[in-house]
Amino acid sequence: MSHSWDYSTQGGPDKWAEHFPIANGARQSPINIIPSQAQFDSSLKPLKIQYDPSRSKDILNNGHTFQVTFLDDNDSTILTGGPITGTYRLKQFHCHWGGSDNNGSEHTVDGVKYPCELHLVHWNTKYANFNEALNKSDGLAVIGVFLKIGSANPRLQKVLDVFGAIKAKGQQTTFPNFDPKNLLPASLNFWTYEGSLTTPPLYESVTWIVLKDPISVSSTQMQQFRKLLFTSAGETPLCMCNNYRPPQPIKGRKVRANFK
Repeated sequence: MSHSWDYSTQGGPDKWAEHFPIANGARQSPINIIPSQAQFDSSLKPLKIQYDPSRSKDILNNGHTFQVTFLDDNDSTILTGGPITGTYRLKQFHCHWGGSDNNGSEHTVDGVKYPCELHLVHWNTKYANFNEALNKSDGLAVIGVFLKIGSANPRLQKVLDVFGAIKAKGQQTTFPNFDPKNLLPASLNFWTYEGSLTTPPLYESVTWIVLKDPISVSSTQMQQFRKLLFTSAGETPLCMCNNYRPPQPIKGRKVRANFK
């Protein structure tokens, strides 16, 4: 049975465990990353990212965030290396952000929040499809990228420019020829740990790859994120912001790094 959930005080993260008991599980995400406690692991391979812009399909307001979806029926848009074994295909990317430039990221670094966090969601091709991989312990690999206030990001602006067409929940439009590699920082140094989806159903199926270096976003661009709506057309408008889950207990998990 599906239960509705949101980011409000009534149905937000504090209440998710009532319908999704795994919310109190052993490998929940996000977490607070403490760099001084992360273990350098020389066995971690470099990330290999191969994205094909022609696989970019559409963009949707799902009532929780915006989501850019990719065709994932071949190995043209994949992630290998790093902490994962095998090949993972890109399914979608989305963001989480705050109501101001002082908060919004899901992961924190030494307790510090960024205004926004980008998630690129990949699934393990040893399974038949995304839905089959979704609840497997090695089913998903998500690259997390922090956005830091600075100069305007022209590559990100290509996404923001279509927000007018998906302002309300349920609205969707085509979004062809976009290369998500343009949203990655120059350095792919990362922290990694075993975690979960950060939204219900909160499956503990994610190998997290959180990039150390942020990309830039301007305050004006962040304001465009907050003009999206949690609500459907015709409902009382509720601006989309603070759509993030707070850090969860680490419960003995190790955070590894591919850099010293």
